[in-house]
Amino acid sequence: MTNISLVLSPVLPLTSFGNVLMFLFNITLAAAIIYLNVSVFFSILLSRSLRSENRFMYMLSTCLSDICTGVSYCYVGALDVKDHYRSPTRTFYIAPTFLGLSFMAILAAQADRYHAISSPFKYSQRMTRNRTLVVIVAYWFYAFFIVGVQNLVPVGIATTVTGIGTFIGNVFVVVIMIGLNIRLFIIATFQLGREPPSEERDSKRSSVYLILLVAMFFLVAWIPLFCHIIVCNFLGTTCYSFRNEGTDPLRILPRVNAALTPVLYLRGCKALRVALFSTVWRTCCRNRLLHRQLGPSKYPVPA
Repeated sequence: MTNISLVLSPVLPLTSFGNVLMFLFNITLAAAIIYLNVSVFFSILLSRSLRSENRFMYMLSTCLSDICTGVSYCYVGALDVKDHYRSPTRTFYIAPTFLGLSFMAILAAQADRYHAISSPFKYSQRMTRNRTLVVIVAYWFYAFFIVGVQNLVPVGIATTVTGIGTFIGNVFVVVIMIGLNIRLFIIATFQLGREPPSEERDSKRSSVYLILLVAMFFLVAWIPLFCHIIVCNFLGTTCYSFRNEGTDPLRILPRVNAALTPVLYLRGCKALRVALFSTVWRTCCRNRLLHRQLGPSKYPVPA
């Protein structure tokens, strides 16, 4: 009975204006994550031309994992939840896994863009759509396989393995992601700049700049939490412990990034914006277009 009341209690007692604002912020953030990513997800899914490109498959994967992040944040962000092994309100390491899946999707998309631009002929032969889907399914399977193993072994072993594995994995992933960012920036600036102007060159450049921007924001959101884990868990430093997931700014920041990523996709890709306005948001855009065509003078002015 104690556990049930703990699960159902808000992230903070709703006894002050600040606590109510914090609760509303987390609910709004979860709703924004879900709404924006669902919009982009269905824009890609309903467009045959977008589905034919590998880069949009990685966007689809990112949106799906971020939708799950938004759904899980309705629980860990709005309620009094501590998501660690000994907590009765934990998510069995499932909620953080969705953030990790976004991390892997962006890294895979960076590697995909690097391969496509540095070796376009070999890329067209090797990375077919089916092989791209195999890569996506593989890291989804790997992520949940690790979650299953962590929940089956004793808590002490799981804590040790997770701590060491997460540390080593994050170090390599962050280093690789930063290295790919630098390399892609050099390619976009110098290699593509030497090519004659064409629609294909502009498409390549925009796709590179888009994944560079998404990866940069992702690193900005993740590195503070990563540094905090290193300082507190591996250097033996005593750190301040927040009440729960929903009040920890270092864990809120990656969730904010989950809402920002689809906005970056839309801002950096014209084809995706067109697909969004012509399918998912068609009714809203149709009303706006009708208003522009008729003009304000066509509407009766109240006396």
